[in-house]
Amino acid sequence: MKSKHFVIVFLAIGLFLGCENQKSYDLVIRDGIIIDGSGEKSFKGDIAINADTIAAMGDLKSAVGSVEIDASGLSVTPGFINMLSWANVSLIEDGRSQGDIRQGVTLEVMGEGRSMGPLNEVMKMEMKESQQNITYDINWTTLGEYLEFLEEKGISTNIASFVGNGTLREYVMNYESRPPDAAELEKMKELTKQAMEEGAVGLSTSLIYVPSGHAKTEEIIELAKIAAAYGGMYVSHIRDEEEYLLDAVQELITISKEADIRSEIYHFKASGNANWHLLDSAIILVDNARKEGLPITTDMYMYNASSTGLNVVLPAWAKEGGHKKTMELIAQPTKRKQMIKEIDFHVPPEKILLVGFRNEQMRQLIGKTLAEIAEERNISASEAVVDLIQEDNSRIQVVYFSMSEENIKKKLALPYMAICSDAGSYTNEGVFLEQSTHPRAYGSFARLLGHYVRDEKVIPLEEAIYKLTSLPATNLKLKNRGLLKTGFYADVVVFDPDKIKDNATFAKPHQYATGMKHVFVNGIQVLKDGEHTGAFPGRVVRGPGWKGN
Repeated sequence: MKSKHFVIVFLAIGLFLGCENQKSYDLVIRDGIIIDGSGEKSFKGDIAINADTIAAMGDLKSAVGSVEIDASGLSVTPGFINMLSWANVSLIEDGRSQGDIRQGVTLEVMGEGRSMGPLNEVMKMEMKESQQNITYDINWTTLGEYLEFLEEKGISTNIASFVGNGTLREYVMNYESRPPDAAELEKMKELTKQAMEEGAVGLSTSLIYVPSGHAKTEEIIELAKIAAAYGGMYVSHIRDEEEYLLDAVQELITISKEADIRSEIYHFKASGNANWHLLDSAIILVDNARKEGLPITTDMYMYNASSTGLNVVLPAWAKEGGHKKTMELIAQPTKRKQMIKEIDFHVPPEKILLVGFRNEQMRQLIGKTLAEIAEERNISASEAVVDLIQEDNSRIQVVYFSMSEENIKKKLALPYMAICSDAGSYTNEGVFLEQSTHPRAYGSFARLLGHYVRDEKVIPLEEAIYKLTSLPATNLKLKNRGLLKTGFYADVVVFDPDKIKDNATFAKPHQYATGMKHVFVNGIQVLKDGEHTGAFPGRVVRGPGWKGN
């Protein structure tokens, strides 16, 4: 009798001790193929999350989660970082960020040459006037206030932003094409300092557009020095991606060296058939600069077509004063005739696809090429450009089929290449369907993982995840993001590597990618079994200069 009692007590004590050793977590993701973002080989294991943080990793058989997810046969990785996002307006309309969340993007990095602050009253008025199908009030002035506005409104993805030199220039000098005087330069430096202290991740330029491109190299260096002092980065849509590509790359290298700042080339490419061969020399320039110790990186999207305004083919003098000035010049018969004569097509009109208009009546032209419209109107392609810009009173969004598939694979293999969409993050319903778009808005990241990694085998999956996560996080000096690591924020994605696929096409771009199963942002599930949960856990991710650090 005594021995039987002893056994019962012993078992009870053992059960009690077992429960004491059994740790509890908010969430446990079990038996996934973990790709931690470091670039190292994947391994099978579990991940435990408490609140917004990765609490444990490895073999967690004894752990218990309030929620448990079976990730058997699925890849588990850090959330992806979109190094060039134009979600700044689409997130105001719909904070779910569906186009990107459904691909695993958990951080949108915005601000290519222009940022949503700082703004003065004239800039606010112009922003209101230029709004198209998405309209919104501008209740902020600084870049930091805009980011906080989005967070308070509710967003599913994290957000960060560069401060754009084009915005700084417009704030201080409007669209004037001249060097700043000492007071004007000092004011731009003060605004850069303010943005960095509010959490901007660095300084950006977009030098083929105005007023950003009115800045000379020396001016950019002075602003970049301010960003560098706060640990920020310089990133640029360089001054030319066509025949003067090498000069433009060299300018970025010079800025990086003189300002002593980490620098990145936005959507690195050689555009136009006649310039494709220049990519090799551009890569050599970057490689040599890196060998000399300059921290220069690049990013890219996964398509052989770019997207920007139709107005970029206009001569430089026609764009100098911004869109309002362009419209004034078009209205002058002599200037209009000169403009038409000087239009320079680096891409043939049959490879220019129209995707976005301001005027609702003109949206019937969406999906046609510039060549088709010129033929229908029985006019030259150059005349069609000017007519369309005047009729729509906008720059008109178009797609340029201008890049080489071979070059895409060559760029992707570069060890310092990060990934971007260069697009908004849309929902495929409602107001977003009033315009077409580039398929990169719905497919850039899924296309990398499905087409280029799984199907074409250009790079291994572990390397692709590194490019999507810890590489950009390290470049941006982000705290505790970009890796699956204990103590890091729980931005985690779970996807099927055999099924991940981009479905958006140029003809039908508003199609979500598939194969992404679960997405967590700051520990909160925003995608469950491929469907959006409606949760808004996104936060402002601030740069190293933030005064709150």
